[in-house]
Amino acid sequence: MDTNEMLEQVISRNDTWRGRHRYFQDHQTSANNECHGSGGLATGYAALDAQLQQGGWPLNSTIELLSDGCGMGAMGLFLPTMEHLSAQGRWQVFIAPPYKPYAPLLAARGIDTRQVLLVHPQNRQDLLWATEQALRSTTCSAVFSWLGAHEYGYSELRKLQLAAASGDSLAVMFRANQAELNHSPASLRLQMREYRKVHILKQRGGNQSVDIDLSPAEDAPLQPQLWELPVWSAGTRNTSTHNNSAMSAPSPGA
Repeated sequence: MDTNEMLEQVISRNDTWRGRHRYFQDHQTSANNECHGSGGLATGYAALDAQLQQGGWPLNSTIELLSDGCGMGAMGLFLPTMEHLSAQGRWQVFIAPPYKPYAPLLAARGIDTRQVLLVHPQNRQDLLWATEQALRSTTCSAVFSWLGAHEYGYSELRKLQLAAASGDSLAVMFRANQAELNHSPASLRLQMREYRKVHILKQRGGNQSVDIDLSPAEDAPLQPQLWELPVWSAGTRNTSTHNNSAMSAPSPGA
């Protein structure tokens, strides 16, 4: 275990004092505002914004979302933000998605599919490299990277964290549930354990071990809702009609 990982374990402990007096909060907020604008990026879900330390998605750090479905149905969590980011006219990058994005569905949610860039790395090394380069680029408003069930060293994830800190993109890493037990430098780690419920595993400087119900009242009316029913403790995958996805099945030979 290297020094960075040991420090991260200490910082992530609930009983670790983080110097959150008003003096430090004001100065930290001022510094964040100068670099990344005021607060976080609204998620589109009031209950979630209320629990996030920046009042929305952090734009200076990686976000990890753990699920048992490769992050496909969990994309529903980011659709409101993707629609908002479309107004920037920058790329929204999908790196190593397990399936092809279904363009008509994204378009129905107000997302400009002409700004969606697909990257298909050939191997694990290329996946990490492509993710890092996209995060460092100023041409991307959002970077969604499917890291899959691979094992990653702390130093590898730290490089992605540093790349995210150097830019202003929404940086989302989809990982398998098995990664819950592994330490990560991401400032925000979430898990989809139940239908329309997000669990905060870790949040730097904010609430942790919190379950948040996402109200259907905040969904776009008469538009597809991209959620899947997790199989957190089930032996087989649930095939309910709720298992909608922003992805279509891969074409033959893909």
